[in-house]
Amino acid sequence: EKIRRAEEIYARRKSGYATRNIATVNVSQEKDFTLFKKMILQIIICLMIYFIYYLIQNSNYIFSEDVINKTKEILSYDIDIQSVYIKLTDAINDFGKSINIQEQSNTINDQNNKEQDKEESSESNNEKEQIGSQNSENNEEKIEAEQTENETEDTKISNQGETKENVSQTDEEYIKANYNFIKPIEGVVSSEFGPRNSDNPIVSKNHKGIDIAANTGTDIKASIPGIVIVSSTTGDYGYHIEIKSKDVTTLYAHCSQLDVKKGENVEQGQIIAKVGSTGKATSAHLHFEIRRNDTYINPRDIIEF
Repeated sequence: EKIRRAEEIYARRKSGYATRNIATVNVSQEKDFTLFKKMILQIIICLMIYFIYYLIQNSNYIFSEDVINKTKEILSYDIDIQSVYIKLTDAINDFGKSINIQEQSNTINDQNNKEQDKEESSESNNEKEQIGSQNSENNEEKIEAEQTENETEDTKISNQGETKENVSQTDEEYIKANYNFIKPIEGVVSSEFGPRNSDNPIVSKNHKGIDIAANTGTDIKASIPGIVIVSSTTGDYGYHIEIKSKDVTTLYAHCSQLDVKKGENVEQGQIIAKVGSTGKATSAHLHFEIRRNDTYINPRDIIEF
């Protein structure tokens, strides 16, 4: 057993020695390769140094004289680093002092503002008390003034109503004195001039003319002569015509047919359209209006139906 162990130890030692020899050979080879690389790098660096030195000597071929002169001027400047440092430290100290002064002034201003606010609040309270007493007196005066204004407005409204009635009366008198109207159709007045109460959304609240009930297709005649200024088939009036004679205009609406065109001159009694129920209409009828300028006149005050 001892002999066997001795042989194993001998064999291990022998194998370890062989590997050490191989490793030393490899290391020596690697060292030689690194030395070769270093030598090549040193040669390259020397060549580069020589090339740079050559360029510097022959710089006229690469850099212009102006560039060389400028670089020499810059390099010739004498910079005193110590004086620059002193100036920087002085500037920093001055900046810190200015900040401290601003902070102190801000605190002083805040204190002054607080004191002023207190004084203003006390003054404002006194003023409010004075204003309160003045307001009570002014309110009484305002109430009296409003009452007088309401009275004057009521009188103005009543006067305006009277003036409107007077204008309509003068327009009616003017039309009767200067124009001779005839009935556009024979029929019964189904809706009067003026305000109307109806739940039907088609029916207008303020009727600007009168409605004369008649059968569809009944001839409509021109109530006065004039020129056709509107001959349209659209809108709430449906098929409708407007005839203008000087400052008076007549309108014939909800027709089923129009027999004249815009721009035509029509004579009194000429057939201009036929009764219908076009536009916003609930049944066959003629909607007839009389206007002087922008004032609507009740046709019943001009024509007897």
